[in-house]
Amino acid sequence: MNVQKIIIDTDPGIDDAMAIFFAGLSNKLDLVALTSVFGNVTLDNATRNAMVLAEILEQNIPVSRGFPKPLVQTPNPVSDYVHGDEGFGDIPARTPNAKEINIPADKYICELINANVGEIILCPVGPLTNIAMALRYDPTIVSKVKSVVIMGGGVFSGGNVTDFAEANIWNDPHAADEVFSADWEVTVIGLDVTQKVICAHTEFSALVNKAPIIGGFLEQATDFYIKFYKEAAGINGCQMHDPITVIATIYPELFTYEYHPIEVCLEPSKIGETRISKDNNRRLAKVAVEVDVDAVKKIFFDTIKTGF
Repeated sequence: MNVQKIIIDTDPGIDDAMAIFFAGLSNKLDLVALTSVFGNVTLDNATRNAMVLAEILEQNIPVSRGFPKPLVQTPNPVSDYVHGDEGFGDIPARTPNAKEINIPADKYICELINANVGEIILCPVGPLTNIAMALRYDPTIVSKVKSVVIMGGGVFSGGNVTDFAEANIWNDPHAADEVFSADWEVTVIGLDVTQKVICAHTEFSALVNKAPIIGGFLEQATDFYIKFYKEAAGINGCQMHDPITVIATIYPELFTYEYHPIEVCLEPSKIGETRISKDNNRRLAKVAVEVDVDAVKKIFFDTIKTGF
C-alpha cells in the first residue's frame, strides 16, 4: 500500500483535532510533522494543543512552532467563541509531556521537503503565515513539494467571518496571496465544499464505544462547537472544514474541481476575499467546487473508529 507523507500546518482548534486524529489513524497517511500557527487560538496554545493531540494518538509526531502573528496586518482576535478558551471547547487545558522541536516552522517545513523531494503533501489548515515564510526561506520548495492542499477561502461561496472572507485567509491575507502566487501545485478546499459536509453530535457520540479515548475527546469537544453552529448559523451540527481537507490529500476523486488562478483581495473593503485572478501569470489552482458528502463522512468516521 502506498502511504502518503503529509505535514499539517495547524492552529488547533476543534476541527483541527479531527483532521490530526484522522491523519494519525489513517493507514494511507504518514503524518511526518505538525507545525503550529496562530489563528483559532494563540500560537502558544496552538503549539501546546498540537503536542497534546500527538500524545492522545500515542505517536511521536514532531511539533514545530511557527509564527505568532500575520505578516502585515494587525492580528484579529482568536476564535474562542467557536473553539473555546483553550481550543477544544470545554475541555480543560493540559500540559503535554513532550517538548516542541527547536527548529522554527518555516525552516523545518523546508528541511523536511528537501529531505523528501516529491514525496510530501503540505496541508495547511490555518492561516498561511508559516507557508509564506517557508517560501521566503527557500523558494526552491515549489519544485520539491508534491503538492499543497489548503483549507481556506470560498471562491464562489463568500466568507464565514465577513461576507467576503473565510477565517484562515482573513487572518493573514498577505501570506495567503503569496502562497497562491507561487509556482506550485495548489488545491483549494474551501467553504465551497466544506460548508456542505455537516456532522451531527449523535455521529460523534457514536464513536465513543468504538474509540473511547479519541471518540470521547471529539464527542466532548464538538458539544461546544455544535452549540456555536446552532446559535450562529441555525445548523444542527458542525461543518467539517479541516478533516475534509486532509481527506482530499488521499481521496481527490471524491471532489469535483475547477481550475483558476487565485488571488486574495488586500484592499480594506473586501480584505481576505479569495477570487479568480486576472493575472494570467499565476499558475492555475485546483478549486474544489463539489464533494461526495456521504463518502467523505464515511471515510472520516470509519477511520476514527479504528482508534482507541
